[in-house]
Amino acid sequence: MSLEALLFQALNGLAAASSLFFVGAGLSLIFGVTRIINIAHGSFYMVGLYLAASFAIKVDGALGFWGGIAAAGLLVAALGALIEMLLLRRIYQVPELFQLLATFALVLIINDAAQYVWGPEDLLGPRAPGLRGSVEILGRNFPSYDLFLIVIGPLVLLLLHLMVAKTRFGRLIRAATQDREMVGALGVNQAMLFTVVFVLGAFLAGFGGALQVAREPANLGLDLVVISDAFVVVVVGGMGSITGAFLAAVIIAEVKALCIGLGLVHFGAFAINFSKLTLVAEFLVMAIVLIARPYGLLGRAQAAVRNPAETEDPIRPATLPFKLAAAAVLVGLLLLAFADKASPYALVLGIDVLIAILFATSLHFIMGPGGMHSFGHAAYLGLGAYGAALMVKFLAAPTPVALIVAPLAALMGALLFGWFAVRLSGVYLAMLTLAFAQIVWSILFQWEDVTGGSNGILGIWPQAPFDSRPAFYLLTLALCHARRSRLSPARGINRHQCQARALDRLCHRRRFRRHCRRHFCIRQGNDFPRRRLGVALDRRHGHGAPGRHPDPDRPDRRRRRFHGSAG
Repeated sequence: MSLEALLFQALNGLAAASSLFFVGAGLSLIFGVTRIINIAHGSFYMVGLYLAASFAIKVDGALGFWGGIAAAGLLVAALGALIEMLLLRRIYQVPELFQLLATFALVLIINDAAQYVWGPEDLLGPRAPGLRGSVEILGRNFPSYDLFLIVIGPLVLLLLHLMVAKTRFGRLIRAATQDREMVGALGVNQAMLFTVVFVLGAFLAGFGGALQVAREPANLGLDLVVISDAFVVVVVGGMGSITGAFLAAVIIAEVKALCIGLGLVHFGAFAINFSKLTLVAEFLVMAIVLIARPYGLLGRAQAAVRNPAETEDPIRPATLPFKLAAAAVLVGLLLLAFADKASPYALVLGIDVLIAILFATSLHFIMGPGGMHSFGHAAYLGLGAYGAALMVKFLAAPTPVALIVAPLAALMGALLFGWFAVRLSGVYLAMLTLAFAQIVWSILFQWEDVTGGSNGILGIWPQAPFDSRPAFYLLTLALCHARRSRLSPARGINRHQCQARALDRLCHRRRFRRHCRRHFCIRQGNDFPRRRLGVALDRRHGHGAPGRHPDPDRPDRRRRRFHGSAG
């Protein structure tokens, strides 16, 4: 690949970085102030693109195109204000997991609403009026609209930097990012601040989506694709850092563009198809950055929230009615094994449900007692499935051996990923687990000679005595019951972690008070350190401090209080 072609491909990467920056900057602002991990942020991008395409199609000329881009951003901002006031304002103090579920529900609602309004087909907008031509750069024609996108990205970055650094609203944003509870204690209207910040973030996402109207069609799959890239941008750049979001967007877009440009490259007897790395390029970058810099390129450790939601017991003791109901359900599940002839699909559905229960139990073990948020937990399910299938396919292993190898394969992956991931916490931990999961998926998806690629490994069936549906169903039910029993002793781990953190804070406060009494106490006089030494001698030899003998008939209350507090 020539140098000119490499530089030309880098320009394409800069054009793609603008849209990534708009979404990432909005998400970074929202998280920095509200601490909400807004999974629905990609939906704002998708709605902005749909609205801009609709305006450009229905209104001809420059007014429909450029006016539609501005109107789309404003309408998405209004939608963000409505969502923040009706839903998010009520869940700021709930645990992060509930916030994730609430915003993921918004993703599903907005996606269904978009399908109802615009239908399932892609919606392609017209080319930009006034920027439909191209400019010759390095002997190649480069679209004029892409040059416009390259310019507008740094311009918006400059405007955001001036707003944050030079305005009162920007000072409030910086203060809330550092300590939002203190901002509220100083009399700032937190509800209004959160609403305005969320509206600004939603506008940036909608505006970024609208700007892509001349480059890509609007479709219903954009929301999840964009939010995945946006999380990578925010985490790589550093949560709450707008400049970091821009730097990360440029790096990720350039890496993907260069992978496309390099294509198939030969290294002696080996050949690497870099174009296939575009499926996982951003996650490779994120994994490398988080391992080297746990808080991103320009990020810092997030300030602790002083009034978080109270930690719940991950596994509560079952009451007698609940135990009776569970026993009845277990009996019903056992009887389901005899319904194979009457309803064969019931057993197939039952096996799928029990496998899902096993997976959910393992995820709960990590997120509940373990206290770690994992976005990439499905990787262990895939490693186990492929580990068992490969044993049967290549080694003709019996079913019990394959079932033993499956958790061992997942365990090896967990040991490798956990070595890097457990150093992190919060959203950084969750995103690093997602990066590892995407890397695993990319390897399994593209290693067609071994894993079968998108088709998977076919023709795998359990051996006797588990070759019938009822027998395999009973085996799955037995494994589910065994997993449930083994999780019971670990129910207090998460709670004990919280108690340990509280005790640690208490010890720090006690050490601080001792330090103050030793060096800054005024009430005890200038000989306070010498008195403290006397108390130490008193404890060692069993009598009072040198030169001081308390009267046994009338004990000195002040001296007694001093002796009691010096330990």
